[in-house]
Amino acid sequence: MVSVFGVSERRALTRALPRALILLAPFLAPLPARAEIEPGDLTLTVTAELNGNSAPFPREMVLLKIHGVYKQPILLEEVVQPSLANFSWTQLGRDHWSRTKLPDGQSAIAFDRTVAVFPHHAGQFTIEPFVHKLTVNDVGERRVVEVRSKPIPFPVAPWTEPTGGPDAKEPWWLPAKDVAITDSWSPDPETIKVGETTRRIVTLEAQGMVAEGLPPRPVMRTRGIITFAGPVTRETLLTPSGPVARATYQWDVKPGVPEIIPLDAIAIPWFDTNTRTMRETEIPARQIGGGLPDHETERAPPAIPSPLVVAASALAAFGLGLALIGFGLGRPRLRLSSAALRSLRAAARAGDPAGFRAALDAAQRDAPDLARTWRARPDLAAAFAALDRAVFGAAGAPVPDLRALAQALSGAAPGEAAAPAADRLAPLDGPIR
Repeated sequence: MVSVFGVSERRALTRALPRALILLAPFLAPLPARAEIEPGDLTLTVTAELNGNSAPFPREMVLLKIHGVYKQPILLEEVVQPSLANFSWTQLGRDHWSRTKLPDGQSAIAFDRTVAVFPHHAGQFTIEPFVHKLTVNDVGERRVVEVRSKPIPFPVAPWTEPTGGPDAKEPWWLPAKDVAITDSWSPDPETIKVGETTRRIVTLEAQGMVAEGLPPRPVMRTRGIITFAGPVTRETLLTPSGPVARATYQWDVKPGVPEIIPLDAIAIPWFDTNTRTMRETEIPARQIGGGLPDHETERAPPAIPSPLVVAASALAAFGLGLALIGFGLGRPRLRLSSAALRSLRAAARAGDPAGFRAALDAAQRDAPDLARTWRARPDLAAAFAALDRAVFGAAGAPVPDLRALAQALSGAAPGEAAAPAADRLAPLDGPIR
């Protein structure tokens, strides 16, 4: 039997066993003793939840749902798993016991366990029966009964695409229902200079797998920086819809040259187990340095201009004022901040409509004047409505072209002309009659 639990996890389960028996006690014998055990009183079923209703590929997680329904009072119990020789496996959470009502109105005890299995290679396999050994009260006497599930066929498909797959060394095989990446820096990498250090933390979350299946720390290397890799932490979160794997990668980054250093995006391909297709997400590109002016220059006293320069500047300013009075100031130009634009482009590259919608909300809050000009454009208003339908509407709603939308939002837009002073200031002596 191959298990992905380590020695520490097994010891923890052993220590938790007495407490688990105490918690199970209220369900061990909640039903009155029956006259005798009849066919159908004790049933055990095992169901394999196949992703996309398709045969899995090697190393793709499949959940086995073990469900028992018992009408007889239970005094003791023990689950005996089959060998699972061609699989790695791990139990997700503790066994769950509950009272249930059957369709005929009778009371029964329900038993549930979830086991994640990972086939080692392609082939035709069979999940042999699980056995639940129950000590029941049979007409006032203790009796041990073995309840068996039926064997289930378990085909594992070979990978037939020309590249990638579970057996390829590169890229890392990452089968999941969904993958999300969070990238944070402290301080902002654009604000640091030579000799200063910023810390980058990247969190990778994958739905429908356990943490052991996440890739190792990506390689972050480019000319002009020194990186110090930190520890990698992994955890598996159990949710009602299945496990969520999370890995956190950390680097300390120090620029070694005074120039602006572009840091390329890091692509992470993954296999969508729902659509059975390869997809790609990425750790976004960033810029190191170049975000703020030199503080030493800011602290330096300003140079004293000569009288001739002052006179020439005053004359130029006077002439410019006359020109503006005669021709008007013109309308200002509005543009997204670089941080907001990066967020929109990252969500567009990842094909993440929900992330794009969140980034768009943040951009509109930061630039309300720009948001008004967007809503006034019919093409952008239609694209926003389509995005809302894709995020908040019924499943399967078409997603607009996020890359094209991000490009449309990246350009400058004319601002509203300033209102005349007479409209902005109330009359000094009250309303005009």
